[in-house]
Amino acid sequence: MSAGERLPGTPDPMMRWAGAQGVTLAGDYWGDPAGPLVLLQHGGGQTRHAWKSAGEALGGAGYFALAFDARGHGDSDWAPDGEYSQDLMVQDLVCLLSALGRRRPVLVGASMGGGTSLVAVGEDRVDATALVLVDIAPRIEPEGVQKIQAFMSQRPEGFDSLEEVAAAIGAYQPHRKPPKDLAGLAKNLRRAPNGKYRWHWDPRFTGLRREMDKRTIRLEACARALNLPTLLVRGGLSDVLSEEGAQAFLKSCPQSEYVNITDAGHMVAGDRNDIFGNAVIDFLARTVPVHGAPVKAAHETHPHHAGLPGDVNDVP
Repeated sequence: MSAGERLPGTPDPMMRWAGAQGVTLAGDYWGDPAGPLVLLQHGGGQTRHAWKSAGEALGGAGYFALAFDARGHGDSDWAPDGEYSQDLMVQDLVCLLSALGRRRPVLVGASMGGGTSLVAVGEDRVDATALVLVDIAPRIEPEGVQKIQAFMSQRPEGFDSLEEVAAAIGAYQPHRKPPKDLAGLAKNLRRAPNGKYRWHWDPRFTGLRREMDKRTIRLEACARALNLPTLLVRGGLSDVLSEEGAQAFLKSCPQSEYVNITDAGHMVAGDRNDIFGNAVIDFLARTVPVHGAPVKAAHETHPHHAGLPGDVNDVP
């Protein structure tokens, strides 16, 4: 089940693999497969394409960067039962690492993807080398979350034109310049049988709507449990992660580093990819250097998995 047909010009995923409960996931990668693995996880309503520039920069710096569409997003399958819990997304992450030979990754997560990364590391479900949280922390602003939800739930019947889509995005992100070429929107849309343009995500995806108090308690416990190099990146214009929320995280995890990109909003990488990419590469150069210690887990005994294993694409 999906939102409809992929539009012409939509890039095909470079790889596919089986996630939790039989959901097939799709991803792209950049750089040398022998380099340290960096997994890039997008936010709710985004796709792997949000990381393209950052992935290219990381690949150029010697890392093996891999971005994938979360279940219910982009070219990944929709969950048959409409279930998109944080735990299932962590399981999807574990499935990817298993397909890659259980390499120890750097986890980079924006918004929803950051929450998944924080739970995966904080609850000891993924043995990561470093963690980068992008405009997300245990304490976030309800107004900003509501704005995301309102954007994602608008026009369930679809849009009549790409101009209407661009106008909706512009109203949601007024600080961004409108795209010069509307064809670039194709990768985030699908065409419904009635010809209308729909967003790529499953409308049953509810993101942060559920049990915010329990979410905060869980993520605060995960933050206190962190014992690996951690970087928090905040967009200075963000209405989701406030400066107070960022400082509360840094108090819980005092070994963390912090970067505030003053003229970026919640979609930090998309707003100021140049500054974001440089900040992440600078952090990793000091904490997970390209020519540093091996990034494979101590129990790993399959050296042929250091690159892209053939079985990643062998989805049942």
